Amino acid sequence: MTMAQSPASTAEQEVRYRRLIELGTALSAQRNHNRLMEMILLGAKDLTNADGGTLYLMVEDAKQLRFEIMRNDSLGIAMGGTTGRPIPFPPVQLYDAAGAPNHKNVSAYAAVTATTVNIDDAYDAGKFDFSGTKGFDAKTGYRSQSFLTVPLKNHDGDVVGVLQLINARNSSGQVVAFLADSAELVEALASQAAVALDNQMLLEAQKNLFKAFIEVIANAIDAKSPYTGGHCRRVPELTNMLTRAAVEVAEGPFAGFSLSEDEWYELEVAGGMHDCGKVTTPEFVVDKATKLETIYNRIHEIRTRFEVVKRDAEIAYWKGVAGGGDEPALRAERDTRLAQLDADYAFVAECNVGGEFMAPEKVERLKGIAAATWLRTLDDSIGLSWEEAHRKPGDKPSLPVVENLLADKPEHVIAHDKPPIAPDNPWGFTIKPPAQKFNLGEVYNLAVGRGTLTAEDRYHISDHIVQTIIMLEALPFPKNLRRVPEWAGGHHEKMDGTGYPKGLRKEQMSIPARIMAIADIFEALTARDRPYKTPKKLSECVKIMSFMKKDNHVDPELFDLFLTSGVYKAYAERFLMPEQIDQVDIGQYVSRPAE
Repeated sequence: MTMAQSPASTAEQEVRYRRLIELGTALSAQRNHNRLMEMILLGAKDLTNADGGTLYLMVEDAKQLRFEIMRNDSLGIAMGGTTGRPIPFPPVQLYDAAGAPNHKNVSAYAAVTATTVNIDDAYDAGKFDFSGTKGFDAKTGYRSQSFLTVPLKNHDGDVVGVLQLINARNSSGQVVAFLADSAELVEALASQAAVALDNQMLLEAQKNLFKAFIEVIANAIDAKSPYTGGHCRRVPELTNMLTRAAVEVAEGPFAGFSLSEDEWYELEVAGGMHDCGKVTTPEFVVDKATKLETIYNRIHEIRTRFEVVKRDAEIAYWKGVAGGGDEPALRAERDTRLAQLDADYAFVAECNVGGEFMAPEKVERLKGIAAATWLRTLDDSIGLSWEEAHRKPGDKPSLPVVENLLADKPEHVIAHDKPPIAPDNPWGFTIKPPAQKFNLGEVYNLAVGRGTLTAEDRYHISDHIVQTIIMLEALPFPKNLRRVPEWAGGHHEKMDGTGYPKGLRKEQMSIPARIMAIADIFEALTARDRPYKTPKKLSECVKIMSFMKKDNHVDPELFDLFLTSGVYKAYAERFLMPEQIDQVDIGQYVSRPAE
């Protein structure tokens, strides 16, 4: 092929080789996808003094080339990449409907055959179809002439993209053909670019895989319990919203706060993994809506016992009548007993709900009801699993057996299978002695003072944050994700040092960790998908958090920013029901500057 341009001088070649080396070094260091692609195209244009060019990337199914970057100096065209201007052209098809390779389009040909194509003049190239190019020229008055189309091949020899340059120019600015040595330089650049691009695509694929894994874990945790559904998705959203507000504020305590691109990704990972330890928390604890609930609500067992005792009262009445007893007196005794049993069961059922404080007199009444007895005539040691049978005492009483109406039995205490964590654990913080059991005793659970959870239940729920830290610390995070355990593991800490599990104070916590603590609390307060509580109004949630600010449980300055930036309201509009959103007078909660 005849070249219309003189070969480059030795000095020119040395400059271009030096430029090629500089580009290769820069490409290997560039991590931003759009900037990397622009460096590839602009570097190739610079090496060949081309007027324009296009960078295509292979679509995942390897059947199309997608326009990624377009530049043309004469026409002032700059699309794709960092410009934010989309390229309006459809992808180039590499194969036709029958599966035959597309050898008519020069870019498709280069991609399919993995060969470089150097064309002096597109209008004289009979092998390829340049009708689209000619139509473009007719509309714009441009003259597309010389073309250099180079495939980008990675270290495996796979084509990951195509680099196409248009209209090489000589030192006088005239359009000429691309020299052979220019093509070699572009091929060398394309080889380095393909490796850099492939490495970046692999890193991006790994990042996407990890993000997908985090989402799977978060969705699995939310799916475990209808009471916390969506929590693992909403907390990261709110964390990002408040963090962005802290980054954007121009004055005050957060004026110098900022996050790099890597740190934003780190925050995303920390938010998604902040409750990963909940995978170890049993569902019957997380979902404990009543005091007797385990896998099911055991009030049904107790109701059956009350039914048995009521039947016994009926049977005693009829036996007395049949034996010639005083029928009116027997009936009165029966009716009194049945009314008492009905009242006692209603009281037990009320205690089970856990809606009111269990005053000492209520606990005493509960114990009195438990002292009542019933007659069991069936063997309760058969039909059991090995584990359940192993919990029962060795001595087996003879039937029939008189038992209490409510009981705390040895088999109600279930040993927990989590290994104990020593106080001098390798994670550097002191934790309270672990509850290595679940106490399912009926009286013990019904006598819980507030709510539905026993001390053991509360330990196991609180333990999720310890398990979160342990799980995250066990992961070999790369350098750019090393702070994930700290950011994710601090959302139950309090600014006064009374939080859990490390007892950190404000000055010992990073800003992202303090932000996540606010996000976790606010999401829980405003959540509309908790069956055990009525959704709270927005104003009520803000008021509750203001008390936490006053008690130095949440960062006061971050809470002020949470309100003044409008993040609380923006979050409410996205995630709360319309009937939850009411007016909030933030002026009464925001700290006034010291005079």
